[in-house]
Amino acid sequence: MINTLEMIEQKNPCLYQINTRVLLAELSHCLGRKATLKDISNQYLDQLKDQGFVYIYFLSVWQTGEFGQLVSRSKSDWVASFAKDLSDLKESDICGSGFAITDYKLHKDFGDLEELNQLQKRLHDRNLKLILDLVPNHTACDHPWVLVNPEYYVRGDEAKLASQPQNYIKLENKIFAFGRDPYFDGWPDTLQLNYANPDLQKEMLAIIKDISSYCDGLRCDMAMLILPHIFERTWQLKMEPFWSKAVRQVQENKPDFLFMAEVYWDLEWELQQEGFTFTYDKKLYDRLRDGNAGLVREHLWADMSYQVKSARFLENHDEPRAAFVFEQEKQKAAAVTTFLTPGLRFFHDGQFEGAKKRVSVHVSRREKEIENQALKQFYQDLLKILRLPVVHDSNWQLSNCSVAWAENWTHDSFISFKWTGENKELNDLLVVVNYSNHQSQAQVKFPLSPSLDGSLEFRDLLSTEIYEREKSEIETRGLFVDLKPWGYNVFAIKNK
Repeated sequence: MINTLEMIEQKNPCLYQINTRVLLAELSHCLGRKATLKDISNQYLDQLKDQGFVYIYFLSVWQTGEFGQLVSRSKSDWVASFAKDLSDLKESDICGSGFAITDYKLHKDFGDLEELNQLQKRLHDRNLKLILDLVPNHTACDHPWVLVNPEYYVRGDEAKLASQPQNYIKLENKIFAFGRDPYFDGWPDTLQLNYANPDLQKEMLAIIKDISSYCDGLRCDMAMLILPHIFERTWQLKMEPFWSKAVRQVQENKPDFLFMAEVYWDLEWELQQEGFTFTYDKKLYDRLRDGNAGLVREHLWADMSYQVKSARFLENHDEPRAAFVFEQEKQKAAAVTTFLTPGLRFFHDGQFEGAKKRVSVHVSRREKEIENQALKQFYQDLLKILRLPVVHDSNWQLSNCSVAWAENWTHDSFISFKWTGENKELNDLLVVVNYSNHQSQAQVKFPLSPSLDGSLEFRDLLSTEIYEREKSEIETRGLFVDLKPWGYNVFAIKNK
């Protein structure tokens, strides 16, 4: 029997992302009427609790406007991309980006503030925490500030509008910059906020403090764009640091409030130093996608202070579906590697069932797909392992994989690491993955906890395999492994 923890206090917790628009659209279809947050059943929340999640991230709950919807429906290339993932796409499915926000109030179609408060309470009753979006870089083009506080935005002139129509727009006889990052054209359903303006910073701080009363954490969209050196490079405007103030002021009243940064360009460590609880680990994802075991090991050599603040994922609303990117056995190997390392374990609705069709943040419906029962069972088994105390309250380190015999180069295909318990209540857990498309062998060397002695049992928690080895053999030679392509073992090690 797998022991469980009170999940609310976990280190290395699990997060589950839900597309709020899609969930409520599907509930509406079942109920035969418009569903709101109160229609999300307690049974559904109980299931999330039973699966071992701590954080539940509801995507796209805030109010959006008509301007964003019109842009999403009028961009032919966007519509074509939506249709690739939703074969019977209708115009009514295109609701506009959930990140083109007109107000940080619950969307009028999803209920009222009391329903949001009740959702948080129902989650808290189950030791679950509510995560919502913050989009700090930009607003929708029909945000009220366009009329009442145009100085909150980065502005342009006629020359810029003429030379860069992809980056500027004229509204209310004023020229505004579209929100963007420095490597791409602007997002035409958004306007760029001006963090060089101290009054805008004060207003955003007030908004963050306000919405922190409705939730337990924020996933901060493209958080690196408002680091001072990135903002200045993009807009040639100097700004005072923002994130450290925001995190400090919120956590003065809510010390456990979570800030998670969507971040790229090797700026993860910098945002961790600004106070973020977790930062996206896109580099691990990219290296697993590319199938390079050596680069994955290199990444996992990072200091533990960095690792424990990394949000590990195989998919989210921005990335293609894992079942689309990874063939099935490779996905399992990638999942074992990703979710049994330290940090935040970030899962996405539809991932367990093997969904292959991405759901754009511009649409409110998803393709109906046949569930992959084998993959679903795999994830159920993996989630059971993620409820073990050993992957939360013990020490983690990479293991050394050396040659099994002379001239056998396949040991380089392995990724192995171990969770070592400090007392008899915590099992040692050894993870070994052959991250390659060929059979591989290696001698795996790792430390054993002092509580282990004599004959040891190695029980694979993801199969029926059980082996017996002597502690003296493990300490002198290591553990010999021979695994099929994309094979893996997750061994619980106990005294025989």
